[in-house]
Amino acid sequence: MTPISNTEELLFEVMTPLDFTVRVTATYWDLIVTIKHPVMAGLESNVKETLEKPEQIRVSRSDPKVFLFYKMQRPGRWICAVAKRLNGEAFLVTGYPTDSIKEGEYIWPK
Repeated sequence: MTPISNTEELLFEVMTPLDFTVRVTATYWDLIVTIKHPVMAGLESNVKETLEKPEQIRVSRSDPKVFLFYKMQRPGRWICAVAKRLNGEAFLVTGYPTDSIKEGEYIWPK
């Protein structure tokens, strides 16, 4: 996965509580919902809201440039939006439903 080029169609771009924006193209979102996590089809607004108004943000244990944004969908079920920040720009890596918050350094809210 590489940062978004200027020629790709932007699906959405949102500001996170960490003061950086996360982008995703329509092409990459299509990859997420057809290959990675088909269950997320039609839930791009949930991912967008998770990035804008998460309940919790963690940093990945394996990559300090990867952030995991969590927002509860219903009791015991969260949406996780994963974003990577490179050279001041961030892009969506994936989004998926989960029944647990993954380990990683808790960074927000403080």
